[in-house]
Amino acid sequence: MKIAILSRNKKLYSTSRLYEAAKKRGHEAEVIDFLKCYMVLKKGKPEIYINGKQLTGFDAVIPRIGASRTFYGTAVVRQFEMMKVFCLNESQSIVRSRDKLRSMQIFAREGVGIPATAFAATPSDVDDLIYEVGGAPLVIKLIQGTQGIGVVLAETKKAATSVIEAFYGVNANMLLQEFVKEAKGADIRALVVGGKVIAAMKRQGGEGEFRSNIHRGGSATSIKLSRSERATAVKAAKILGMNVAGVDLLQSEKGPVIMEVNSSPGLEGIEKSTGIDVAGKIIEFIENNSHKKGKLKDKVNV
Repeated sequence: MKIAILSRNKKLYSTSRLYEAAKKRGHEAEVIDFLKCYMVLKKGKPEIYINGKQLTGFDAVIPRIGASRTFYGTAVVRQFEMMKVFCLNESQSIVRSRDKLRSMQIFAREGVGIPATAFAATPSDVDDLIYEVGGAPLVIKLIQGTQGIGVVLAETKKAATSVIEAFYGVNANMLLQEFVKEAKGADIRALVVGGKVIAAMKRQGGEGEFRSNIHRGGSATSIKLSRSERATAVKAAKILGMNVAGVDLLQSEKGPVIMEVNSSPGLEGIEKSTGIDVAGKIIEFIENNSHKKGKLKDKVNV
């Protein structure tokens, strides 16, 4: 097969591992900077070019689209879809996952466990918002934030009000969420491929840090998931229409709750903490499913 890996940097761990895994399994692989691509639309003939060369002959595409480049990146993925190329995660599923409010709305409707979450357009509703998520302490989260950036733990109602008003002041969209204190600064990343959890790690935030992101000094260890944790992760990926997803869970008194679903999950932390060849399993999934032209069917139309 000929596989395109859409990534801005071929030296990134996840990109290089996917490239190596594809080559190891006998495939032709090419890392393509999607921002350098341009698209041409003609009647019945969508085309993609890079540096004046038309991109043709690909059997599969692996999107590694950064959050800040979602709009253009998903447009490129969508163009490949129009060319009937198998896309590991389709454009619509990537867009759903990147919008934290939209994904939480979908999870709430579909009965997936989530922290109590509130959203409003104006600061006039601050007191009600704080009450609806259980009061302080609470988490305030920018809708477009990634890797723990734009996530604030407000210990008191006064602190929460100040942060909320500051975010409103710069026209930032945010969510207010219940703080799950029993998680104790830890979360679970479950890596779902083709409707199965293939690897899982528990991430623990550094001392004094409630965010567990490895980028922020957290540590990771392999973990065996409970049946309910595994089922929650699989369901979350499925209802967003994802073939591959990094599902972030918290262990709460009410059972597992979803914090976020990542459409381009990093592979370094989970491969090193579990010893599992995640990249190889992703390529294996593509081998078994690319002939189906792209399709873990979307379950929602939101």
